[in-house]
Amino acid sequence: MRGSIEMRIGRRAMLGGLVATGLLALPACSTMQGYSLTDAIRRLLLLSSQNAFDRLTAPGGFYEDRLSRIELPQGLGKGGDKLTNFLTSAVFREQLEKGFAKIARRGAAYAAPRVADAIRTVSIPDAQALIRSGPTGATQFLRQAMGGSLIEVMVPELGEAIRVADDPLVAQAIASLTGLDNAGGLARNLAGQVDAQIWNAIGREEETMRAHPDTIADPLLRHLFKAS
Repeated sequence: MRGSIEMRIGRRAMLGGLVATGLLALPACSTMQGYSLTDAIRRLLLLSSQNAFDRLTAPGGFYEDRLSRIELPQGLGKGGDKLTNFLTSAVFREQLEKGFAKIARRGAAYAAPRVADAIRTVSIPDAQALIRSGPTGATQFLRQAMGGSLIEVMVPELGEAIRVADDPLVAQAIASLTGLDNAGGLARNLAGQVDAQIWNAIGREEETMRAHPDTIADPLLRHLFKAS
């Protein structure tokens, strides 16, 4: 229950970020007058990230979509004992992957408002260059600006989720890990994967909007990218 609540909070926080910037408040009849390229980049990033987090935190996120799938921890299955071999067998691997994907969704929900905050506050020195950049140029810019900060904020949250995992198979798998510091090392391993998949998902959303401007619901961005 707690995880689903946090995911809803994460999406509300993302929407709150859109409203706080005034980017969702613009009427459909607005023109480009008074609408700077910096506003356009923020709007592009907010919509791309909102769409990405909606996908990642939905049921099946980090599992059903192969492009966003979380891999089992690297330290799992190296012990060679019967329990480890049992846990990593083909029969139970799918259930394990679903269990870890559920934990990853919690991390993404926790990261969503941090991304929204960064989009609102990041300095954008050359918005025109980002408008004309490659298909994921704005996403790459934001990722570089944030560095590894998402990993650091997700590690404690994921560590707690791992410690209280309600899936007995996941709990057994964690107990069998070798080469990792149990929940702490596993949380950092998982946070790194979630971070990478978050940016990959945001980049795909940006690329889609740039490549198919007619599909953009936002009239100002649609007009901008059709004209560029």
